[in-house]
Amino acid sequence: MNAWAAFGIITVASLLFLVVLQGVTLLVGQRIGRYNVVDVIWGLGFVGIAVVALVLGPGDGFRRWLVAVLVAIWGLRLSWHVWRKTAGKGEDPRYEEMLEKRGGGLGVVVRKVFVTQGAAQWFVSLPIQVSAVVGPTHGVGVVVLIVGVGLWVLGFTFEAVGDAQLRRFKADPANKGEIMDRGLWAWTRHPNYFGDSSVWWGVWLIAASAWPGVLTILSPAVMTYFLVYATGARLLERSMSKRPGYPEYQQRTSYFLPRPPRRTSART
Repeated sequence: MNAWAAFGIITVASLLFLVVLQGVTLLVGQRIGRYNVVDVIWGLGFVGIAVVALVLGPGDGFRRWLVAVLVAIWGLRLSWHVWRKTAGKGEDPRYEEMLEKRGGGLGVVVRKVFVTQGAAQWFVSLPIQVSAVVGPTHGVGVVVLIVGVGLWVLGFTFEAVGDAQLRRFKADPANKGEIMDRGLWAWTRHPNYFGDSSVWWGVWLIAASAWPGVLTILSPAVMTYFLVYATGARLLERSMSKRPGYPEYQQRTSYFLPRPPRRTSART
């Protein structure tokens, strides 16, 4: 079986997995009365695809296991974090606004939430799928793979540590009404989104360490676009900018890429 035929099998199996996962999550959302449960399975979807690629992929065994382990560590941590963050709370304001504007029917929920997320999971996971069907890494590809793992480690650290720091900050009653500007949050206003983006650029580099993994570059690019401009940092900034102290925080702290906090009043 050639690489493209193997990729076809993996991508179809991944799509079927996502259809089942999103369908079950939709039923759960209907039962509990809130659809933000879909956020919990964002990471789990990638874990499932990584397992599919590991089992069905005929490519280099080392890379398949490496990608599967890295994606599993990232995805399981993220899903656990989101589950703890949303457990016992109401619907996400984003979904409430979407449903109010568009009528709130089941068709809208399916198209705008579940189908959209499933399609995004499939597209962003293309480096995982392709890396499972290509041969061993040689020459300069070894360096690319090592850099990819390093970037994944950097991203995972920013995301996990940033989430932990924010959780501890919010748990302290003395910080009620305050702006989190400590730890990694002093270096970037969105360490979790920066970390997430770095994780996926790292996975892409691992895939790009052997041809034709480099062709999946649009996957991390699209992921970064959504994290920075579409549904991530930019959307959060709109609501946070209205809070007392946040404009000043914006002036001294980098928007996305980490850097030491500024002492000037120049906006970043």
